[in-house]
Amino acid sequence: MNIQPLISVLKERYYDETDTRKLVILLGQLGDFDSLEYAMEVVKQIEKLEAADISLLFIGIGNEVGKACFCKFTGLSPKYLLVIPTPTLHNQLGLYSGLNLPVGPWTNMLLMCAGVGSPNTIQEVFRGYTGDRNASPRLQEDESIKIGFLPEIQGRTFSKFLGTGFLRPFELASLRLRNMIEVLSNWECYMPSDRYLTQRGATFFLDKEYRVIYYFRQKSILGYSKDMRTPLAFFDSLL
Repeated sequence: MNIQPLISVLKERYYDETDTRKLVILLGQLGDFDSLEYAMEVVKQIEKLEAADISLLFIGIGNEVGKACFCKFTGLSPKYLLVIPTPTLHNQLGLYSGLNLPVGPWTNMLLMCAGVGSPNTIQEVFRGYTGDRNASPRLQEDESIKIGFLPEIQGRTFSKFLGTGFLRPFELASLRLRNMIEVLSNWECYMPSDRYLTQRGATFFLDKEYRVIYYFRQKSILGYSKDMRTPLAFFDSLL
C-alpha cells in the first residue's frame, strides 16, 4: 500500500516534524451519513488523543463553507479538519469510490443504501432501529438530541424506558435521523456537488516516522469501522 500521497499532504499542511503519532481519517463528502456520525464519535475521544500525544486530522470533501457547518454541528474544532474539493487523494490511496453504474450519483447512492455494492449496510440500518445488546449506548445519560420540531430526547429517557448498558432500540436511528435532517436542511453547505456521493473513506494511524500501524478502508455506507458495534475499538491499542 502506497501512502506517500497522504504523507505528502501531512508534511505540507500540518506536520513538519515527526514527533507525534498521527490519526488521519479520510471522510467522503462532509454531508455523508458516515462523516457526521464518525466525527461525532471521535470528538468524544479528543482529550484522550491529546493526552496520548496523538495528532488528529480529518480530511473531507467539501469547501470552507461546509467546513464551518460541519464543525459547528459536530463540535469538531476546525483545526482538526482539512477540506479538499475532489477525491483526488482518495483515488491516489486506492479507496473505494462506491457503486459506479451509468445511472448517475443519486441512483448509485440509493442502490448502495439498499445494499448493492455496499455490504452490511441494510443490517446496520436495521440495527439502528432494533438496538444491539452487544454494543455500547451512543447517548450518555446527560446527553440530549434535538430532531426537527420534536422535543429534545435525553439519554436518560432511553435508559428509563428501554434499559441501560447497551444500544437501545431507536437510539442510533434517532441520532442518524438528526444528522440527516441537518444535512437536508443545509444541503448546499454540506454538498456543493453531488458528484462524489458514493465516495467512501478510510482510517490511518501512523507512527512518528509515518509508518502505518493501523488502517481500515471503508467498503460500504454506514461501515466506517471494522466492527460497527464498537466503532472506536481500535482506539484501545492506540491509547
